[in-house]
Amino acid sequence: MKFETPQTVEQAVALLAADSGARVLAGGTDLLVRLRAGHIAPSAIVDIKHIDGMGEITQQADGGWRIGAGVPCAAMGEHAGLVADYPGVVEGAELIGSTQVQGRCTMVGNLCNAGPAGDSVPALVAAGAMVRVAGPNGTRDVPVLHIPTAPGKTSLAKGEFVTSVYLPPRGARGGDAYLRFIPRTEMDIAVVGCAVNVILEEDGTVACAGVALGAVAPTVLLVAEAAEALIGTKCDDAALAACAAAATAAATPIDDKRGTVAFRKDVSGVLARRAAKLAYVRAKGD
Repeated sequence: MKFETPQTVEQAVALLAADSGARVLAGGTDLLVRLRAGHIAPSAIVDIKHIDGMGEITQQADGGWRIGAGVPCAAMGEHAGLVADYPGVVEGAELIGSTQVQGRCTMVGNLCNAGPAGDSVPALVAAGAMVRVAGPNGTRDVPVLHIPTAPGKTSLAKGEFVTSVYLPPRGARGGDAYLRFIPRTEMDIAVVGCAVNVILEEDGTVACAGVALGAVAPTVLLVAEAAEALIGTKCDDAALAACAAAATAAATPIDDKRGTVAFRKDVSGVLARRAAKLAYVRAKGD
């Protein structure tokens, strides 16, 4: 097995395009576990951390944020500007694994692992985040929602990899939140996860919203009906109840040892209500 350390995006693309058995290394907290367990046997590992920009968090001219594919989740939690603008996104990222794991794991790695219960993905989807994909044909910007296509599968073509995440600007009256249910107190994967993102009018009315559910379908669900229940309201009890009902209706989970279909659908609604209320409070600055 080869270990490659490209210095540019172009070099990384060339390595990945030339070898269909190559795997990208960002944080490595998923890749190395699967490698040691014998679940994968890559012919090459392409470490992208040496490429300029991979480890940077930068605020763009439009007020949005660009987060490099190699940024550890712990670094996101230590960035005051990003935490202030997108606390829900950071909350999701900081729930991945232990403190030690968070020092290495990356949000992009969590996304491209394409696990239905990935904690960092719902908040990105609710926020309308985009990723920049580099490949043999240049770069393209893709909604986060469209990267995972099934458990363990992505829409990335041969030679492509994600270089960064872009979070759009939303001004001073924006807020988000991510909540999950797990059987243990920490270091577990979500039985249900829910993220809500809202932007308010000056009078506190919800102007736009996004509601996303994780772990209740093969990929993260963007629940338009739940978002529509919040828009035009001040997140009163009726709006929150309608949002919860829409989330419950949209969830399509499975029965397994960690939860039944009925339980997961009910929890989807409970978390949607709570996350919407928290996002609204944050958007108001309370």
